[in-house]
Amino acid sequence: MTASPVHDLTQAVLRPVRGHHAFEACVEQLATTIRLGVYPLGSTLPSERELAVRLGVSRATLREAMAALREAGLVETRRGRGGGTVVTLKPRTPSARAAARTTAAKRQDWLDALDFRRIVEPGAAQLAATTRPTGDRRTQLEEAHAAVVAARKPAAHRQADSRFHLTIAALTGSPRVIESVTSVQSTLHEMLLAIPVLEQNINHSDRQHAALVRAILDGKADRARVVMEEHCDDTAALLRGLVG
Repeated sequence: MTASPVHDLTQAVLRPVRGHHAFEACVEQLATTIRLGVYPLGSTLPSERELAVRLGVSRATLREAMAALREAGLVETRRGRGGGTVVTLKPRTPSARAAARTTAAKRQDWLDALDFRRIVEPGAAQLAATTRPTGDRRTQLEEAHAAVVAARKPAAHRQADSRFHLTIAALTGSPRVIESVTSVQSTLHEMLLAIPVLEQNINHSDRQHAALVRAILDGKADRARVVMEEHCDDTAALLRGLVG
């Protein structure tokens, strides 16, 4: 009887990333391989060059993803002989440490919220665009967007971001949509507190927010839905990777 071939788990788990934003996809894949033990505690990750080729991304994108993993406490980079990027799995912030102790039931609830958000918020954006806001309603959306752009401190940015999404929901005029978006934003806020603030992700979000505003104000409902779907997917990728 012929023995089954040995499979390289890293080859199976790490695949060329797809989608518009390779950064978030890289973070998700690398964090998942670490959390699942494909790269065990204390092991050294392959070189940046090898990982970039494996994931099909630029070295610059790979470096940004590795920086995110370091901020989350999943790895650390050691210099000198025998150095490299080593798996540590040591959450650095109080919120991240609390997240690491989160129950399985709570994590399942978080994942369910991400799925629910992917249904609710793109629909809210599409419906808001069909109203093509004018006057005070247009101003309300523009001011909510401007507040996100102007926010500099992480806590202020997170709150402004929530208000922006709730403003889009309010433009639908549907109490049930507003209630649903409020629910997912509340859970999302709880999850985002458990990961570091990542400048690259904020830059992506800012561009997506701007595209959302243009689509809604121009009455391009299908475009608004697509942009919000991409926005939800990017955030979910980071959270699935870094929160676990």
